[in-house]
Amino acid sequence: MAAIPPPAESVRSYGRRVVRDWPAAELIETERLVLEPMRISHAAEMAPLLHDERLHEFIGGEPASQEQLRARYARQVAGRSPDGSQGWLNWIVRHRATGDAVGTVQATVRLDGEREVAELAWVVAAPQQGRGYAGEAALGMVGWLDRKGINALIAHVHPEHLASARIAERLGLRATDVVVDGELRWASC
Repeated sequence: MAAIPPPAESVRSYGRRVVRDWPAAELIETERLVLEPMRISHAAEMAPLLHDERLHEFIGGEPASQEQLRARYARQVAGRSPDGSQGWLNWIVRHRATGDAVGTVQATVRLDGEREVAELAWVVAAPQQGRGYAGEAALGMVGWLDRKGINALIAHVHPEHLASARIAERLGLRATDVVVDGELRWASC
């Protein structure tokens, strides 16, 4: 079967290199949360929230400094990888009633043959965990992705991180037998 080309307005060709126009993050609202498209300036607010060793229990590494987080956000808000092969969608998750940031969600979108696949991630600050914010934010993001026509989903979850496994299940993902960097791949397809 021949590949179906994407709509002409979504692809630009520069010589041999093809750059896809990925969707840009937009404001998403859920019952208790607002997902605000990430800005570089969010690093100052997020650094203290994310500077907690407990957040690295399953993923390893160390908390980023405000400067490191600012540099990371500067790369992420570009909206795509330097070569254009991935779209980067990043949100700051806020509590609707207070406006306080509680975490982040993200989707890295890429082509897998003819379809767009989103790899999902979520982080909620340790003091805010256990309130269902990660699941609610992830569901809001997945609903937004679905409205954009992106419904093939992947997440990588440490086998011992039961809370994240429950979120993956809530998103309709199923555990596979694929392990990447010690994390189990969950997929919708």
